Amino acid sequence: MAANTDPEEKTADAPAEAIDRGEVASVADGDDYEHYEAVVVGCGPGGAAAAATLARNGVETLVLERGVDAGSKNVSGGLLYAEESAPYTIDDLFPEFREATAERPITDYYLHNVAGNRVKTFDITDLHEHDTEWSDAVLRRRMDSWLAERVHEMTRETGGGLLTEVRVNGLLRDGGEIVGVTCDELDPITADLIVAADGVNSELARDAGLMDWERPEEWFQGVKAVVDLPDVDDRFDISEDEGEAHLFSGDLFSDVRGGGFLYTNEESLSIGTVFHLDSLVAEEAEPHELLDALLTHPLLGEWLDGEYHEREYSAKLVPDSKKVALREPHAGRLVLVGDAGGQMQAQGPIIKGMNHAVTAGALAAEAFVEARSRGDSTLAGERYAKRLRDEGVMAKLRPRRYEAASVLGERSPVANLTDRVVDSRAGRTVLRALSRANGLERLYGSPYLSMMVPDTATPYVTLPAVIAEELGEPVEGENDIEPPSLADRIGELTYDTDVGNPHIELLDSSVEASGAAVTACPVSARDFGGGCYREEVVKTNGDEERLVSLDTQPCVECGTCAIVADTRWEHPRGGKGVEFREG
Repeated sequence: MAANTDPEEKTADAPAEAIDRGEVASVADGDDYEHYEAVVVGCGPGGAAAAATLARNGVETLVLERGVDAGSKNVSGGLLYAEESAPYTIDDLFPEFREATAERPITDYYLHNVAGNRVKTFDITDLHEHDTEWSDAVLRRRMDSWLAERVHEMTRETGGGLLTEVRVNGLLRDGGEIVGVTCDELDPITADLIVAADGVNSELARDAGLMDWERPEEWFQGVKAVVDLPDVDDRFDISEDEGEAHLFSGDLFSDVRGGGFLYTNEESLSIGTVFHLDSLVAEEAEPHELLDALLTHPLLGEWLDGEYHEREYSAKLVPDSKKVALREPHAGRLVLVGDAGGQMQAQGPIIKGMNHAVTAGALAAEAFVEARSRGDSTLAGERYAKRLRDEGVMAKLRPRRYEAASVLGERSPVANLTDRVVDSRAGRTVLRALSRANGLERLYGSPYLSMMVPDTATPYVTLPAVIAEELGEPVEGENDIEPPSLADRIGELTYDTDVGNPHIELLDSSVEASGAAVTACPVSARDFGGGCYREEVVKTNGDEERLVSLDTQPCVECGTCAIVADTRWEHPRGGKGVEFREG
């Protein structure tokens, strides 16, 4: 799809001056801006679902996407679910979706507990299939660009359309009321509804005061490699209409809370790691090294078989819905869907996000249509939040059982005691007894228990490692692949550098304030001269000071530094910055 497709000559054609962050953009007397009934910011699955539902109901809808193409800024682990209980699925809204965009259906799901080279594997396909109509492996560039083409066709019919390479940088207000959006490339645009589907780094959500980046414990960081594998069927002994998902936990990643994943695509693998951001910082772990620990483990040797070509390295932040999913994801005319509203479900082996974005986008649009039909479109946000509750979405994103269990289970004394018990002789005896009765597999396959897993080292590191030590088998064979260096990974990415417009500003360059970004940043590392963040020793009048320096050119725009360092972060202008080919 061509970039910057004009929606029926209705958008402003003169670029507006960039609005400085920190200033509130307001309508002045005499201002006459272009107006649409609805503006959707972002054309991922949530934005596409919202736009399609609005267009089907005759709502004049403009979609603004900051990438050169939809999907060029988007990264995900790679599984899209259609839940039986969901009021909307992506193929409800786009009937040809699966045939046109999916890599392959996921029919088998495994969890590998790792201790050194010992591995105990559980088949958790029953958990994967709970409330599941279907699940497909996807790559975001292919998927989102196809969705964008359909969305553009649909929205043009109602007088709108899709514009790419437009960065929406904030909200437009009139007397304090949100009335539209401001852009780097266009004059402000007013709308009766604004759908923020602009991802985990949503500038609209922050501008509205609905989301902040203050607490690392509320976020995960995911790092992924898309790896060439033209003979997936043979390597995994599956047919072309089958696929596998694999999760990895234990001592493979030292003491960092999180795990790894592998999903089979049509002719490639998505292999990655996801960790709690506060744990990455506490352990001073390098994200690319944790990914390499998974890639080089002997267990993966049987699938990679000495051949390794990495198509793309990528990273993103992931909201922990248990902590940040907004119960009231709206403010005035603004509604948040998908990652922008914290709607990413990561609860033990349950990892779902894109499907919730689709549901939320469609429900938000539906709420606006209903509110408009009743003569007061300003009630759309309240109706949207109510629909999220009534349809059971919030119960999945913010499970009450987790909230109850975490009050006690995540207190340090309790968590430490649990670890000691699990690793004790008595604890190991209980695990062996449970295994003989197939109890462990039933526990791992329980949706009820998965939704109350505490965010401690026990479920991520201690328990899986003890299980592998007591019940696992040594992995035979070797894995002799050599992943690319961080420098090579950065060099293979595609960038359009936004010269003169750095999108990250260091507010405090001291190591104490911003040093955590050096290791937590997925394209930086200590003792590595490239990357986004670097530490350096500056000598002044005989004194030495450790400072952080910055180069935004190799940035993958994950937003990690905004949470762990003292920075001001924003997206590059439309079409600038990193461009993902796989996503």
